Amino acid sequence: MNKHFNKYLLIWAIFLAAFAVIALFVRQVIPGTTIQHDARFWIIFGSIIVAFIGNLICAAIAFDAENLQKLFYRVPLITISYMAVIILMIAGSVMVLIPNCPAGIAVIVCVVILAFSAIALVKTAWAGDVVQRIDEKIKIQTSFMNNLRVQAKTILARAESEPVKAECQKVCDAVRYSDPVSNDALSVIEAKITVKMDELSAAVQADDEQKVKAAAEEVILLIGDRNKICKASK
Repeated sequence: MNKHFNKYLLIWAIFLAAFAVIALFVRQVIPGTTIQHDARFWIIFGSIIVAFIGNLICAAIAFDAENLQKLFYRVPLITISYMAVIILMIAGSVMVLIPNCPAGIAVIVCVVILAFSAIALVKTAWAGDVVQRIDEKIKIQTSFMNNLRVQAKTILARAESEPVKAECQKVCDAVRYSDPVSNDALSVIEAKITVKMDELSAAVQADDEQKVKAAAEEVILLIGDRNKICKASK
């Protein structure tokens, strides 16, 4: 993700430089402007710089993700921090253009915007972590059945005779419509299913119709028992 962050850093630096040049030299560019570099101006200017830095930190955290899925969960950090910059620019422009706007008002407005943005970022980061942990837990819980589906399809693809293919197809159908989520109560029966699937695979390779039929029936029965346990444990 470092390549993406480097590109973002370049864009960020361009926007920051553009903002600084416009804010600091607008008086020289636009004759007669009422903008003064007083305490109010520097409070607003400093707050926007802080928001820019916060945005860069959020981008660094987001692009530090190990994969695209984690990056997806962290993208809102960039969006919210970017919106904070925009809101501060708009509010700051209004306060700078208001004649004799007290510096205290600028402090209050900027602090409120930064505080709400920080709270939103914390909530977003927390929510992203929670969803990520849930997804990882679901992946672990469904890994057995996902692997079993792949194994069943692989065995079916190796079947040669039609009777053997028919038995393997029954196993594929049973696996396909089985509950995908595993739990601790299923560990024993899932271990038995694994053993029987290995027996089925060996029988298919030997093209032994009798052994294939027997192994397939046992697998289907075990999958049925697994489904009953799943329903009972919910």
